[in-house]
Amino acid sequence: MAATLSKGTVMGIKDIIEEAAGAFAADKALEAVDPNAGLLAKGAAAIAGFEGVGVLKEKLEGTEEKSEEQPSDSADADEGQADDNA
Repeated sequence: MAATLSKGTVMGIKDIIEEAAGAFAADKALEAVDPNAGLLAKGAAAIAGFEGVGVLKEKLEGTEEKSEEQPSDSADADEGQADDNA
């Protein structure tokens, strides 16, 4: 029997991979800065990278939503500027 993955499952796996990559990148960045970093510092860096991916993702999603809404707002602003200059 073939197992099927729902869209929610795939998105969940994608989120886990992104968070793990963030933790790994933060750990490697710490090693580059301080090769003798202790376990506590490495753990803190991993947690910061893990959480940082979520924050970055939220910010990027927010800018995508704003950029979709912006053309209608900027068209109104352009009309207002044209009236002021006339």
